[in-house]
Amino acid sequence: MSDEQQPNEPFHTTRWSIVLAAGREATSESSSSALETLCQTYWYPLYVYIRRRTGGVHEAQDVTQAFFERLLEKKTLANADPDRGRFRAFLLTACKRFVVNEWKKENTVKRGGGKATLSLDFEAAENRYSLEPTETLTPEILYEQQWAITLLDSVLDQLEAEFATRDKQAQFEVLKPFLSGSKTLSQAEAGEQLGMQEGAVKVAVHRMRTRYRELIRAEIAQTVESPEQIDDEIRRLFEVLAEKRSNSL
Repeated sequence: MSDEQQPNEPFHTTRWSIVLAAGREATSESSSSALETLCQTYWYPLYVYIRRRTGGVHEAQDVTQAFFERLLEKKTLANADPDRGRFRAFLLTACKRFVVNEWKKENTVKRGGGKATLSLDFEAAENRYSLEPTETLTPEILYEQQWAITLLDSVLDQLEAEFATRDKQAQFEVLKPFLSGSKTLSQAEAGEQLGMQEGAVKVAVHRMRTRYRELIRAEIAQTVESPEQIDDEIRRLFEVLAEKRSNSL
């Protein structure tokens, strides 16, 4: 739990703070690695934004790959605006500028001719995109929604890995629905499946929820510059998810 942030604890060095510090001074191997890790995790929300803006599969893939090549190789961080305090906002702002100012006038390379800076699974992304209600949402709203979903998916993967290391994969699968409130079993029924008393299930669910919240906080900390921004990002995350659920009804 080295990245867990609590109100009275110091703000540990995180990926985005490493990147921003390097952007103000000089690039470094650690900042490049940190930025690449962030981009690898959060490229899909940006692809959704670009896909919605361009309307074409091949052009969206080219723009996405070209943008990340520019971002990772030419270091645009030094020219970032105040929004750079949050990686979520920085990524979208930088992409908008790239599309408007650079992509259309500089796109003279044939498709597939550029360097693949990141290994991006566009086939899986397109399959996922096909399920999005793109007709009724702006590219910006889609971007925020997919950012929130991607972040929670990353956290859930981390939580699952922790359970797996303790040989509790079966417990994770049964109790996972209790995290979102979409449970189909009662705690007593979950206990029957797991061979646990209902009281033990209640304790396990409480611990699981607590750890889930800790991991959400730690993951968000990786994408902001200062501890003051964490709570705002958490609030925005759940606002976006609430709006998505409301729009789905």
